[in-house]
Amino acid sequence: NLAALLEAADFAEAPFRIIAVGSDTDASGLEHAQSRGIPTFVVSPSAFDSRVAWGEELMQTIATYSPDLVVCAGFMRILPANVVQAFSPNLINMHPALLPLYPGAHAVRDALADGAVVTGASIHVVDEGVDTGPVIAQEQVDILPDDTENSLHERIKVVERDLIVQTVTRIATNQITLEEFTRP
Repeated sequence: NLAALLEAADFAEAPFRIIAVGSDTDASGLEHAQSRGIPTFVVSPSAFDSRVAWGEELMQTIATYSPDLVVCAGFMRILPANVVQAFSPNLINMHPALLPLYPGAHAVRDALADGAVVTGASIHVVDEGVDTGPVIAQEQVDILPDDTENSLHERIKVVERDLIVQTVTRIATNQITLEEFTRP
């Protein structure tokens, strides 16, 4: 998903640019960014005594880049409340299911186990819950009779890549205003 955003941002007519890529661990996305000259950082939770301290460092590191939008792409960790509060609603995540169905780390497996015939991809504003923030965009993916967790997840990833680029583009061009997705 990050690679799709990086590739889209390479085009001169792209309405957004990626100013930094961060992670909580060494990840291949960092190499994708570095190869384009984009600054990267790692803020590892294991380097801190508490989740709160990790969150504070993560928040401060992200803030040094003054992003208009923070996109979680493959970030498989629940963000601490202070990070969410600092950036939301301009903090979005993608998820391999049609939320609110199948939140959490095993969405594809859960959809198959449930006997669902359709699932998909969702982009949502990150809140303090697990995949509970307001949904910005979704796209459906049919579950085929012979799908395995891997085959279904691969087909969802294709949809996610297009959906995240389309959604970030729509945010960058003010076709989507994230403030409309804030809860009262």
